[in-house]
Amino acid sequence: MARLTRTAKSVLVVVLVLVAGAAAVAGAVVLSTSNEEQPAPEPVVAWLRGSGSTAQKGAMDAWISEFSRVHPELRVTYEPNGSNSGIEDFIAGRSAFAGSDVPMTPEEQARADRRCGGRAEHLPMVVGPVAVAYNLSSVPGLRLSPATLTGIFTGRLTEWNAREIAADNHARRLPGTRVHVFHRSGESGTTQNLTDFLRATGGWPYPPSRTWPGAGRGVTSSSGMTQVLQHTGDSIGYVEYGFASSARLRTAAVRNAAGEFVELSPESASKAVQGARVVGREGDLVLAFDHRRKVPGAYPIVQVTYEIICAGRPDPLVRTFLDYTASDAGQSYLALYGYAPLPHDLLTQVRLRLGPTS
Repeated sequence: MARLTRTAKSVLVVVLVLVAGAAAVAGAVVLSTSNEEQPAPEPVVAWLRGSGSTAQKGAMDAWISEFSRVHPELRVTYEPNGSNSGIEDFIAGRSAFAGSDVPMTPEEQARADRRCGGRAEHLPMVVGPVAVAYNLSSVPGLRLSPATLTGIFTGRLTEWNAREIAADNHARRLPGTRVHVFHRSGESGTTQNLTDFLRATGGWPYPPSRTWPGAGRGVTSSSGMTQVLQHTGDSIGYVEYGFASSARLRTAAVRNAAGEFVELSPESASKAVQGARVVGREGDLVLAFDHRRKVPGAYPIVQVTYEIICAGRPDPLVRTFLDYTASDAGQSYLALYGYAPLPHDLLTQVRLRLGPTS
């Protein structure tokens, strides 16, 4: 976006007002002038608001910080209030884009389409590995199979030296203490991605869901999960890798479909995404994972965070910002914050969907 020329006799303030409507996002411009000589005004500022997934908070914080250096005339804010709340904000017109760790349901899609006056689309932007984090000081390098994880998270395995846990951890001495299980409370895209993986590979007895159906104690938000695991011994939970890494939580190696116990890293997570299929309609980039696909070296529990936007009537501010997040620069430093960059082929498709920003 080009900057406007400063003058001593006029001040221009542009405020972007996002509203729900059949047409699209609308803008409101307020212009005030004065004949008196004034100091040079501040640069024109356009406000852009997004909300949703807590999983991508670290990526969003970094993107917004760097983006503001290039575009000081734009102000981007992002509220990490959860995937479900982000979708509702977008549908109601309270935000220009939503971050979600799961695709919208058919009912949400229909409402979002009405809000856009066309089609709302999903653009994958962040690969966020889901860490199985634990606080067990005497056991570094814990290994867990999907079946064992299912036993722990359903409450069937209640002690750390249970036979199934011991079988995954040969030659490791496990304490006979009680397992304290924590899960996300409320609706969480991370919960759905984890339960989808366990349903496909570990005999999880419930349908995949944004709402936790298993055992344990609920915790609000990813930061809340991180804090409770830090301060509770003999505990286990799940949280995005960026949060676990920043808090220096121990994370378990998880067995993949190839039979390998793989430690979590941006590189091992990126391998899992390379085989994902695009299943969205009309160019929508919704992905489907085959958790039974044997990919050597792949960490198997990953999620993709989508940016949900209006497809038919491009908002130039949204496109300018997302064009940066999908750029080589925007993707290059994600690994520093516990994320994995999008595979090249998928990133190319995202850029084609974004199109020109001018």
